[in-house]
Amino acid sequence: MERIEVTFPGGKRVDARIGDFVVRTDQPVEAGGAGSAVAPFDLFLVSIGTCAGIYVLGFCQARGIPMDGISLRQNVEVDPTTKLPTRIRVELVLPTTFPEKYRVAVVRAAEGCKVKKTLAAPPTIEVFTATADQKLAQAAHGGL
Repeated sequence: MERIEVTFPGGKRVDARIGDFVVRTDQPVEAGGAGSAVAPFDLFLVSIGTCAGIYVLGFCQARGIPMDGISLRQNVEVDPTTKLPTRIRVELVLPTTFPEKYRVAVVRAAEGCKVKKTLAAPPTIEVFTATADQKLAQAAHGGL
């Protein structure tokens, strides 16, 4: 089970520890934050592009294709009423030197992204309360 510990260092900042790393987030100034880090929802959007990117990188590395001139651009269309994304488009920018025989396959590789697959078959997300004592007890017994 993947464990992520979330803390609140002040202001509108929310940090998450995963393994040896801390991911820092903050709200933009216009939302009451200090704008000191990427906003949590933007981090979610970034995970889509970077996940597709790691699949493209792996595809190219396995075939000895140089990464020079390869990039991804992500555009998000948002419903003006709900403010939620209605379409996320990931554009894979390839140089003219990219081998023609791999153009369709590299798109399929990007589509294999685990974040995209998770969105296609979303997990159940449960939110509940616990006291610090309960949390420690559950950790001792292999739970949360």
